[in-house]
Amino acid sequence: MISTNAFNYINVLDKAADASWKRENVIINNLSNVNTPGYKRKDLSFEGVLREAMGHCQSESLTEKVDSLQAELKDLNPLVYTDLENYSYRLDTNNVDVDVEEAEFASEQIRYQGLIAAINNEFKCMQTVLN
Repeated sequence: MISTNAFNYINVLDKAADASWKRENVIINNLSNVNTPGYKRKDLSFEGVLREAMGHCQSESLTEKVDSLQAELKDLNPLVYTDLENYSYRLDTNNVDVDVEEAEFASEQIRYQGLIAAINNEFKCMQTVLN
């Protein structure tokens, strides 16, 4: 994490990209356990954690909210949880649906690529200013 105000957006985007990458790994783990009896699908939530942290900020502008997050950014960690723990449509009580997992994985890949593109764009803007 870089500690200057110029990198505040990049730091938040970096944290979100890390969470997205972790969610991809959770989804891959779900897919690899599709035939494991009794396995319950896991998921990862970062958006809720970030939304809650930003909601505690009293300021109105996004820039001020992002600036206020810097002190607690290292404590913003995605939460892995068991999804629909009591639900199963299979006799072996596994609740992983391959179609859902593949759709979630594709969606997460798009999110990750978007976050990386946003980080690159922030650096390009800085480079333009410095040139």
